[in-house]
Amino acid sequence: VLMDHEGGRVQRLPPPQWRKIPPAAIFGRLAQGDIELGAEAVTLNARLMALELADLGVDVDCVPCLDVHHPAGHQVIGDRAFSADPDVVARLGRAQAEGLRQGGILPVIKHMPGHGRAEVESHLEMPVVSASREELADQDFRPFAALADLPLGMTAHLLYAALDPDYPATMSKTIIEQVIRGHMGFDGLLFTDDLSMQALGGDLGQRAAGALAAGCDVALHCNGQREEMQAVAEACQALS
Repeated sequence: VLMDHEGGRVQRLPPPQWRKIPPAAIFGRLAQGDIELGAEAVTLNARLMALELADLGVDVDCVPCLDVHHPAGHQVIGDRAFSADPDVVARLGRAQAEGLRQGGILPVIKHMPGHGRAEVESHLEMPVVSASREELADQDFRPFAALADLPLGMTAHLLYAALDPDYPATMSKTIIEQVIRGHMGFDGLLFTDDLSMQALGGDLGQRAAGALAAGCDVALHCNGQREEMQAVAEACQALS
């Protein structure tokens, strides 16, 4: 049972029934003064999140968000990112993943290969990232490579012009094989981001089939609309 429960703006278990969870950027600011103190706070917070989730029977949480903050990026990421420093993102992401695992919850690293440079809202339209492969490797890829040993990952619905000018990461065999599996070294279970987001073209069946053909392992559909669910299910085969 999977939930997208980060804290801040993306908190699926809200107050007053559950505690108010700080966004990732709060821990990033704490880590600026003392990286180990920041990491300890992240781990403790993640352990509390794990207890809250496990109590409901949820066993997968779609964090850590390993996107590196970029000043020009759209606020769809914003304070969901730990930091603009990829090393801080990697350290705090590791701490969050470990806190969840201590509480019996599997983490999901997202949004591969990096969502921080998106300048438009990917729930509404396709972001195009113009940064060079070298820039991306130097900044955006690094946290994912550092945590590539974790078991679950999630793609981004972004088009990276320098990596594949024709297909967004979720639909790009080139990006999944050469960057996510190759450069980053991730060999875990790869989820799509929510296929109902409007960054992707085509109908829901085409989106699911395209993502699986590109190398994603699981087509994720989140809005609960029955016709869309049926279209996605028809395009998917049983998981091997």
